[in-house]
Amino acid sequence: MIKKLLVVFIAFSALQSYSQEGTASPYSFYGIGSLKFKGTVENRSMGGLSIYTDSVHVNLRNPAAYVAPNLKLWNEESRPVKFSVGGSGSSTTLKANSGEAEVSTTTFDYLALSLPLGDFGFGFGLVPYTSVGYDLESLNDNDLVENRYAGEGGLNRAFIGLGYKITDKLSIGVDVNYNFGNIQNSVIEFNYDEENIPRQYQTRESNRSDLSGLNFNIGLTYKTMITDELELQAGATYSPVSDLSSINERTFATILINFTNGQEFVVNELDADLASRGLEETDLRLPSRFSIGGGIGKPRHWFLGAEFTTQNTSEFSNPIVSIEDANFVNARNVSIGGFYIPDFKSFSSYWKRSTYRAGIHFENTGLEINNQPINEFGISFGVGLPIGQVFSNANLGFEFGRRGTTDENLIQENFFNLSVSLSLNDRWFQKRKYN
Repeated sequence: MIKKLLVVFIAFSALQSYSQEGTASPYSFYGIGSLKFKGTVENRSMGGLSIYTDSVHVNLRNPAAYVAPNLKLWNEESRPVKFSVGGSGSSTTLKANSGEAEVSTTTFDYLALSLPLGDFGFGFGLVPYTSVGYDLESLNDNDLVENRYAGEGGLNRAFIGLGYKITDKLSIGVDVNYNFGNIQNSVIEFNYDEENIPRQYQTRESNRSDLSGLNFNIGLTYKTMITDELELQAGATYSPVSDLSSINERTFATILINFTNGQEFVVNELDADLASRGLEETDLRLPSRFSIGGGIGKPRHWFLGAEFTTQNTSEFSNPIVSIEDANFVNARNVSIGGFYIPDFKSFSSYWKRSTYRAGIHFENTGLEINNQPINEFGISFGVGLPIGQVFSNANLGFEFGRRGTTDENLIQENFFNLSVSLSLNDRWFQKRKYN
């Protein structure tokens, strides 16, 4: 098992080092970037549905899911140690009234481990929380570049959590998240002479914010058999509002630009005095979040559920950044999805033991630009392929969707995401039957 984990960790570390930017969305310009989906490929393949819990898959969205029933395969004496790692690639068409562009990214999505501890369950891991990656230009009345905007970075989240089984049907849990990372952005203002030829020197403003802080996520799960074959599952999570510490830097520079390759050369540079304005160290407010959902299914055969999530994005604040024509309102998301396993005990057909997933989601991201809400819609599919023993599996997920609009000179993103993960299980703790 340790060798397996080492190989997976090295593979995904290499993947991360190959591509650091997790998004190419122009909407990551706003706030602290585009929110990353905190969930496994299994969740994402069901439209983002995270209320289903079992003994062999990690659930990153609800800490109460660290507790699960013991496996019948092991005479209900214990449940497995669960390890999961995932990454994804995205191909996006950026569509505006003036034309289209193709962009792509590859990113690490999560690394998590869950350990059984009797009536308790313990978990920890690492996930990206937000991602910033954009390169935008605005034009003047002569269709010449007026400003060029660039940004990179994002916020990561290391978490540690504990779940407790209150009864055989009800569990509770809490995650403690340490958020860390930085956001860097710059804007170049272009100047032209009377013949609309760029002047030799241009002006650039650069900003950097180093972020850190704690927040919490509380979860409940409930499951019960409502008939001899049908099981009800329900879950809820709540993350209270929290603050991040932001240490900020701002510089102004005179630069030369090689217009052939876009390379920038600094002629002179000046640090802004943020301390005198009380902006060198600020607090950035993260909004509260609440989700609730439920569904029914036949254990180890099929499941169908729905989940509603609201985030009080209107609570978001960042004193160092003020953007015109942009506004944050409360965000909402609806996910509907499920899975189907033809015959999990089949010996004759590998594909009958596989898990087939599908779902849809509708989201108001909470961002409004030029009074236009930035909404998202996605359709997802996936398959879980059994590997090895103890219900380990490799998971593939596919998602097609759309974000934004071309109204009011905005940008519409048509995206395709491919996600890959490994969900590995092993028995580390076993009762001795003989001395």
